[in-house]
Amino acid sequence: MVTFAYTIAGSEATGGAGFQVDLKTFHELGTYGMGALTCIVSFDPKNNWAHRFVPVDPQVIRDQIEAATKAQDLDTVKIGMLGHPETIKAVAESLRQQEWRNIVLDPVLICKGQEPGHALDTDNALRELILPLATVATPNYFEACTLAGMDSLNTVEDLEEAARRISALGPRYVVVKGGIDFPGDDAVDVLWDGEQATAYRTPKIGNERVSGAGCTLAAAITAELAKGTDIHDAVRIAKEMVTKGIDARVSAHTPFDTVWQGAYSA
Repeated sequence: MVTFAYTIAGSEATGGAGFQVDLKTFHELGTYGMGALTCIVSFDPKNNWAHRFVPVDPQVIRDQIEAATKAQDLDTVKIGMLGHPETIKAVAESLRQQEWRNIVLDPVLICKGQEPGHALDTDNALRELILPLATVATPNYFEACTLAGMDSLNTVEDLEEAARRISALGPRYVVVKGGIDFPGDDAVDVLWDGEQATAYRTPKIGNERVSGAGCTLAAAITAELAKGTDIHDAVRIAKEMVTKGIDARVSAHTPFDTVWQGAYSA
């Protein structure tokens, strides 16, 4: 029996993040990936690889979600880059058209191609309209600090506290990704399941950010939840996939490497 995993996210033209990463991750974990594009992001090699951000018309987003949800019985979705208040409204309205067993929110708060004022409007809309609908939230270090109202996350206890605070905003489960910004030699992620916190540790691989790590983690959790995997095992599998993908990272002419999802099954 085919298991479906759905993504609502932006396209990143080099294939190292966003929609493309979600579909690759879904496929590697044995699910049939589908999705709706919310925006198109392309790096500008003539301007220090800065972001070029183009939103998709909100009605086109609604149309994509309508087509997919009428074509298949979808119950598990990952929300990635939305990037515009009108996009967020369109996605929230579409999500409310049916019941979802799992809504995994990777809360992308800032797109580097946005003006500061517009970015704040986007952040506020995401908090108000999408976060309360989420079953799972997977904020990175910066996003967790912002959503939890904390200045820094320096200990595992800080990660746990941030996860609890964010859970109080709506999500049943919160996975705070410590990432490269978390002090120490280990990459630490913490899951808050509503009752207790579980820390997942692996030694850090290098000292530089690898594009697509956060997208891969959230997409892997989505795929596993779609298959009926328990949240604790879903996070464990996702962590393993990201670790192998970082270790087998793909280099390019860009100033950053990207995760290779295929390393997990290889």
